[in-house]
Amino acid sequence: MDDTLDRQWVEDLVRATIEEDLAGGVDVTTTATVDADQVSVAEFVARADGVVAGLEIAELVIRLIVGKDEVEIEHSVTDGAQVKTGDVLLTVRGKTRQLLTAERTALNLLCHLSGVATLTSRWVAAVAGTGAVIRDTRKTMPLLRLLEKYAVRCGGGQNHRMALSDAALIKDNHVIAAGGVAEAFRLVRKAYPDLSVEVEVDSVEDALIAVESGAELILLDNMPVPQLIEAVEKVAGRARLEASGGLTLDVAREVAETGVDFLAVGALTHSAPVLDIAMDLQAA
Repeated sequence: MDDTLDRQWVEDLVRATIEEDLAGGVDVTTTATVDADQVSVAEFVARADGVVAGLEIAELVIRLIVGKDEVEIEHSVTDGAQVKTGDVLLTVRGKTRQLLTAERTALNLLCHLSGVATLTSRWVAAVAGTGAVIRDTRKTMPLLRLLEKYAVRCGGGQNHRMALSDAALIKDNHVIAAGGVAEAFRLVRKAYPDLSVEVEVDSVEDALIAVESGAELILLDNMPVPQLIEAVEKVAGRARLEASGGLTLDVAREVAETGVDFLAVGALTHSAPVLDIAMDLQAA
């Protein structure tokens, strides 16, 4: 984890996920089949190629269930590492019952975050050399935003705003409610003069209105490549431009080569498949 993640918040979240799995009881299958004193070694192993994220989160799950001073954990890689099928990520030694109880919660978080990092890395690779930056959105799972955006960074992407109060993003419904692009921008700038303001537009004409109003960042929503090229040419560097809406990996490079500064990709967090990681138990 990096310094942007509040460790107490992470621990509280992890404790909640553990409680969800145990629901105030015990792991009945493990308790019935495994001797209380049995000790084992478990390896967390990649079952597919990808970028790993969430190793310390998985470790925290294990330490909270097994006991901070009753488990030994060895990291073979760190978050952000490119891993191959068969690579060992973590090696853990502790009471077998507790290891098995921790397995699913640890893997749920580790596999999901590694999936986000892996998908992000593919987008970053697709636009490499163009100068365009891959950014995420607020299309995250409730309560997992900070972790998912951390995983985006592990994959080489950048974060958009974390919360509604971090920066203003004037979207189409705000424009309708305010009575136009220029008026919406004026109202936001008046209310929050020191805040970063981005304006979403769906036409080159509105992009130019936003620029003339003073916008420094413009989101070009669902524009086809020819329209993106026109917007880049007419804005002519007076504002940074972000392509968004309907983007896929197949067209990522073509979009990036139009000259936009950013590609905003909601799929990084709302549609990332998990990276397959397993916990393989061995006798100690």
